[in-house]
Amino acid sequence: MKVVNVVLSGGVGSRLWPLSRKSRPKQYLPLFDGRSLFELSIERNIAFCEEICVVGGIDNYQLSRDIMRKMQVERYTELVEACPRNTAAAIAFAAFAANPDDILLITPSDHLIKVDEDYRNAVSQAIQMASDDHIVTFGLKPKHAETGFGYVEHEGNEVISFREKPSEDLAQMFLESGKFLWNSGMFCFKAGVFLEELKKYEPVVFEKSQKVYVKRNGIYMNDLISREIPSISVDYAVMERTDKIKVIPSFFEWSDMGSFQAIYDAAPADDQRKIQSNMVLNSSKLVEFVGVENVILVETEDAILVLHKEKAQDVKKVYERLELENPKYLR
Repeated sequence: MKVVNVVLSGGVGSRLWPLSRKSRPKQYLPLFDGRSLFELSIERNIAFCEEICVVGGIDNYQLSRDIMRKMQVERYTELVEACPRNTAAAIAFAAFAANPDDILLITPSDHLIKVDEDYRNAVSQAIQMASDDHIVTFGLKPKHAETGFGYVEHEGNEVISFREKPSEDLAQMFLESGKFLWNSGMFCFKAGVFLEELKKYEPVVFEKSQKVYVKRNGIYMNDLISREIPSISVDYAVMERTDKIKVIPSFFEWSDMGSFQAIYDAAPADDQRKIQSNMVLNSSKLVEFVGVENVILVETEDAILVLHKEKAQDVKKVYERLELENPKYLR
């Protein structure tokens, strides 16, 4: 048995457009003192694991490979998805590649986490629970009434229910009750236990993913067969249905870095990109703000985005509209 850090790196980061593009998603952007979220993710978990498995997309796996080379990481494997089929299939590929008793620590590559005693304790506890055949999710103690995250209702390590992204009123109720945690998107379980549960609850996803894995060409998944896999998240496929689920109430500092608001919040107070309550990203020009507050300006070679921080989640709507009307701005 070994512990494998499965790094999910296939996301496109639509809420960080125009910085995040299909050819260079948010996890590869050097936004943190010249370092990317992907790089910080690898560095964060390498101490806990004997091996790393990077599951990425055909459009950007070379970016993760370049970072691994730069970091001189040798103990890793790659699995390259031909097309996005969501997290259930991505994790299934990693589980098929592992031994059944191997413990998989599933971590997205686009989260920002402070590595401290709280983080180390949470990961150690999850690995121990996974070794007892539990399927473990990490729940973060909420700091405010966030509407952009899913929630886990719990009592200790027992999961009572999963809740979708709530309205503002419902999120406030969750916060005040003290019974809810933010769903972090991080998981830990034995490869064989996960595959058993996936086969039980989503047999088509299991069978199609297995077929794609068997028919792969080296590290590359087959494109034609991949399109037959139902696109479903691991939360819907397994987490919300299995009776093996446990949650680790966690207290480490965490952000899914899913919006420009999150970038603003993560930046230190003396960050030169901050101008009072406003922020400028990726611009070499002089930018002055007059009579406006809580505004973020983002510039790239071919696009400028100006948004109010409270509307940071709505950038995804711009991305979706451009996907239909002007996809050249997403490449």
